[in-house]
Order: sequence, then structure tokens, then C-alpha cells
Amino acid sequence: MTEPADHPLVTAVKPLVDAIGAELLGPELAQADDVVLAWEGEDVIAVRLPQLSESLDHILAAMERRHGKPLAELDRKAKQSVVRTLEARGAFSVRHGVETVAGALGVSRFTVYNYLNRENAAKGE
Repeated sequence: MTEPADHPLVTAVKPLVDAIGAELLGPELAQADDVVLAWEGEDVIAVRLPQLSESLDHILAAMERRHGKPLAELDRKAKQSVVRTLEARGAFSVRHGVETVAGALGVSRFTVYNYLNRENAAKGE
């Protein structure tokens, strides 16, 4: 059998696993909450999903990499775009999500709520 790290299934899922901040493990190390992925009936790898709060931190870090600078250094329009993206990804359903995002953006919670309200008003909600 191919080494798990070189297995085509691992190669295929690694970008997704990295994007959500999950961890790859050997299937023998899987715990009850881990997701074991099989290939042709054989367990190949286990994915340990991050806690939601860790996922938010990971998403924020990825957004900083994408923008090429700390989110707090973005202009207002870019920050509003970040908030829209985070809302679409469910970031504000995480406990303390607004506070975490506000800290990353260098704005107050009130400002994040204003961005959210402005977006929802534009959608006619």
C-alpha cells in the first residue's frame, strides 16, 4: 500500500483540511469525533476537525494572507467585504465571533454590527 501521506486521497483532501485548520492523523489514531476517510474500502486517513473558535482564527489568518497585510490595516470598504465574507461563512454563529472579528479588524463590536446591519439592509432583510 502507498504511504498515507502519499496516498491520492490525502493529496486530494489536504488543501481543504489546511483551509479549515483541521489535522490529518493515521486512521489508527482516530477518536470518536474524528472523520475517518476510506479509499476502496480501506481506511486511509483520519481528519480531526478544529473547534469552531479555532476555525474562525484560522479563517482570519487566511484572510490576512490573502490581503497581504493585517486585517486592521485594511480600508473601511475592504473591512466591510471581510465582514460579508465572514458572515457568509457563519463566523458570527461562533461564541464571541463578533468580538474576535472586531479585534482582528481593529474596530469596535459596534462597528462590526453596523457593517452587518448595513449589509442586511442592502439585501432588504
